[in-house]
Amino acid sequence: MKELLWLIRHTLKVTFNKKRSIIIYFGMPLLGILIAFAAYGGSNVQTIQIGIASQDQGEASSGTISFLKKIDHVKVTEIKNSAIADQISSGKLDVVIKIDEGFTQSLMDGKPSGIQMVSIKGAQVTSFIKAYLYQYLDNVAAIGKTADGNQKSFHQMYANYQKKNFSMKTVSLKDLSKNRDMTSQTIGFLLMFLLMSAGNLSEIILKEKENRTYFRLLSTPISARKYVLSNILVNMIIMAVQITFTIYMMKNVFHIETNMAFGEMLFILLVFALVAVGLGLIIVAFASSTASFGALQNFLVIPTCMLSGCFWPVAIMPDAAQKIAEFLPQHWALSAIEKLQKGISIGSIYLNILILLAFALAFFLVAIYRFGRNNNARNFI
Repeated sequence: MKELLWLIRHTLKVTFNKKRSIIIYFGMPLLGILIAFAAYGGSNVQTIQIGIASQDQGEASSGTISFLKKIDHVKVTEIKNSAIADQISSGKLDVVIKIDEGFTQSLMDGKPSGIQMVSIKGAQVTSFIKAYLYQYLDNVAAIGKTADGNQKSFHQMYANYQKKNFSMKTVSLKDLSKNRDMTSQTIGFLLMFLLMSAGNLSEIILKEKENRTYFRLLSTPISARKYVLSNILVNMIIMAVQITFTIYMMKNVFHIETNMAFGEMLFILLVFALVAVGLGLIIVAFASSTASFGALQNFLVIPTCMLSGCFWPVAIMPDAAQKIAEFLPQHWALSAIEKLQKGISIGSIYLNILILLAFALAFFLVAIYRFGRNNNARNFI
């Protein structure tokens, strides 16, 4: 036990001998949060700039302008016809509504006309305005049909319609999708950093073999099994701190609502940490030097993270890529997080947990087998 504790202290000392290591192990997960926050943290609500160029002086024309001014997230500016092209082309206005003379009369006749919409931004802007404006014009046109050409009746009914002696209360619901997207993006980057961290920590084994420190340690009562076990424990300790630090920063500094309990997210990520350690040991077992280790690590980690949805949603990838993702452990970790965000209990995602544990077990078994057959410079186990 004393030898194991000494090895743990030794590995931690080697790992954090340079202050740069602290930045790498704890600054990179923070960078992942910043990237996700930059991608999804902005407000999705935009104000649409509308210009009104009206040639009609009728009651319905002014009423239509007043109606548009009351729409949320819309700013209305009255302009002249001669300024339409300049305002649209310069981007000062998103859309211009032209109201021709005779517009009020067309509504009184029950056949709305004399109104045009000009925009270079397409349906993304105009569809929002049309949804409100056309319904309003249809209601006014219905009043015109009911009045049947009687201007006095039209004005009276239109005035009553404008008063709106009924009330409607609107409630804005909190958009949870943005927080879910930020959480998934942050966790995706964290999974990549965990894989890289586990690999870098496991690489210490190769480095100490190359500088002969490993063999000097084995000349003491320390066995190869204890040496590798201490590396695994150091891996888990550092990654547990990484995970805790990242979740804390998400919740308490960036105020990202993860929609799940701290313990549930910690548990899933710790299970994945076992997978990361197993993969790191596999890379060490197959790498002949630290140079080949780096190349093999990048070859395995980056592409699998891309395919599994760590950088972008799996749903936007082709069907073939989505099927490949199901064979990657990152996919099952992200899937477990997504299910927990939807309110599913952790007991209901046992399949995801079992698959992650199966990946970890398989990786450890392959690493042990490879270490056992590695006769280049003594066995690890």
